[in-house]
Amino acid sequence: MRGVVTRARRVVVKVGSSSLTTAAGGLDPERLAGLVGALCSGGDQERLREVVLVSSGAIAAGLAPLGLARRPRDLATQQAAASVGQGRLMHAYTEEFGRHGRTVGQVLLTVDDVTRRAHYRNAHRTLRKLLDMRAVPIINENDTVATEEIRFGDNDRLAALVAALVQADLLVLLSDVDALYTGHPSQPGSRKVDEVTDFAQLAEVSVGGVGSAGVGTGGMVTKVEAARIATDAGIPVVLTAAPLAAAALSGEPVGTLFHAAGVRATARLHWLAHATTARGRLHLDAGAVTAVVDRRASLLPAGITRVDGAFTAGDPVDLIDIAGRAVARGLVNYDALELPSLLGRSTGELAATLGPAYEREVIHRDDLVLL
Repeated sequence: MRGVVTRARRVVVKVGSSSLTTAAGGLDPERLAGLVGALCSGGDQERLREVVLVSSGAIAAGLAPLGLARRPRDLATQQAAASVGQGRLMHAYTEEFGRHGRTVGQVLLTVDDVTRRAHYRNAHRTLRKLLDMRAVPIINENDTVATEEIRFGDNDRLAALVAALVQADLLVLLSDVDALYTGHPSQPGSRKVDEVTDFAQLAEVSVGGVGSAGVGTGGMVTKVEAARIATDAGIPVVLTAAPLAAAALSGEPVGTLFHAAGVRATARLHWLAHATTARGRLHLDAGAVTAVVDRRASLLPAGITRVDGAFTAGDPVDLIDIAGRAVARGLVNYDALELPSLLGRSTGELAATLGPAYEREVIHRDDLVLL
C-alpha cells in the first residue's frame, strides 16, 4: 500500500470529460455514479478525508441539449455550451452525492480569482469553510465568463493549482488511461511507468493527444505538467483511470505515483508562477536584479530601465534581467503608460514631486515570485 496515499487527509481529485460523458455529449449516469461512489465509499479513513473535486464536463454536457455534434472551437459557443451544461453537471452531482449523505458546493474560478490578492483570499476562505462544514467543493473553470487571457486552459492544471491553494496532501488525476506509459498503451513495447521520482526520467516518454472520447481539452501531456506543478509544491500525485479511483484512494499501487519533489510554497505565489500569463515585461538593471532575486526585496522604479507591453495596475508582468531572461513575475502597481516617466527615480523623489501616492513600490515583494 502507498503510505503517502493512506496518510492523506485532504485530497483533490480531478476527473476529465472523457470519464464522465459519451463521445456524443451528455453525462453518463453510470460513470458519474461510479466516481461519486468511489469518493464516498470506504471505512473510517475515507470518511474522515476532506475531498475537493475538480470536474470537467460542463461543456461536454451542454453539447447534446444544444444540438452540437462536437466540442465547438470558438470561445463564445464553448461558453454557451458551458452555461447549459454546468447546471446539468451540478444537478447530477448533487443528486448522486446526496445518496451518500454528502452536500456539495459549486465553485467556479478564473485565474483572476486566485492571483489578485483580495480575490485569492475570498476563494481560499470559501473553500476552507466548505471543507470545515464537511461539504464537497466541486470546482470548474468559469467557462461562461473567462476570456482567453484569464483561462487556465485545462482542468488538469487547475487541479494542481487548487491542490496548492487548499494545501492538499494528495492530488489524484483521473483519466481514461490507467497510468502513464512510455508510449501509447496500444503500441508494442510500451510499458507502464509505476513511479516518478525525478521528471528527468520521463525524457524518453511520449505523451500527447486528447482523451479517447474526443470531448476533452487535455491529453497525457497536460496531466504530466499538472503533476510537475503539484509535486513542485510538495504534493504527491496519483495518475490513473476513473474506474480505478477507489483502488487509488485506498492506497493500492495502481496507476502512476509522482513523488513530491519540492517544499510547500505560498499558494498564491504558486498560482502567480503557474497560472498567469505575463501582460508585460519590466527590464531591470543589475542592481535591481540582485535586490529582487538575492535579497527578495520589492521592485522600485529606480531599478527599471525599460517597459514593454500594455498592462494595467494589478496585472502580472515578468521581470527581465540584463541577459534578457525572465527571473521573476509579479503583480504591478502601475499602468504601463504611467511607468516610463518614473523610471530611474527614487520613491522619495517621486513622492516629493508627484505626491505620496507615488512612494509605493512598482511591485511589492509579497506579490513577487522567482521563476
